[in-house]
Parts: sequence; C-alpha cells; structure tokens
Amino acid sequence: MIRTSGIYHLHLHVADLERSLRFYTEVFGMREQFRAGPHMVFLQTPNTQDLLTLNGDPSQSRKAGVGAGVDHFGFQLAPGESLDAAVAEVEKHGGKLLSRGEHGPGFPFAYVSDPDGYTIEL
Repeated sequence: MIRTSGIYHLHLHVADLERSLRFYTEVFGMREQFRAGPHMVFLQTPNTQDLLTLNGDPSQSRKAGVGAGVDHFGFQLAPGESLDAAVAEVEKHGGKLLSRGEHGPGFPFAYVSDPDGYTIEL
C-alpha cells in the first residue's frame, strides 16, 4: 500500500485560460499560486493543500471538456453554505446547473458544469 495525504491536484485542459481562471477564482475563491510558462496556471483553495492546474495550451484545446472516462470532480461546500447560492454563483459566471437531488436524506447535491463543460459536484 502507498500511503498518501490524499488527492493532490487535478489538471484540466481549457479552451480559454483567462475565462477558466476567472471562473474558478470568482466562483470557488481559488487563488493563483504560480504559473508554469505561458499556458499553465496553478490554483489552490484557501486553507487547503489542493491544486487545480488549468492548461490553456492552444495545441491541446481540443481536449477541453473531454472527460476520458472521468465523470466529475467535486467541491465540498463549507459548513453553512447554501447549495442554492452556490448554484446561482456558478450560473452567474458562465456555468450551468445539470441536475440536483439528494444522495440520501439530508445529503443534497447539485451537478454543475464549468464553461468548458467539466462536471462538478457540489
């Protein structure tokens, strides 16, 4: 068994780097940590160790929104955060509500998409 501290980062190909950067910083409050060359930006959720890499390399833009077998990724809302308000924030910034429901009593969820079409569970 390999011991880890959890999933470290997720790397997304995006069609428009600045649009995706605005989406993830304005909707989820992620902060830019650093850039690697002209096409990659590394973001982090405040007070966490996660990293989200946005890759806007034009030669790879055809991959934007393509899951290659990965269905979705999720953000856990902070205690007291409203799911309705979170969905509204996603929509305000170019994302879409795909579906919502409950995994079980008291466990609501919403599936939304970012501007490239990646599915995000809230």
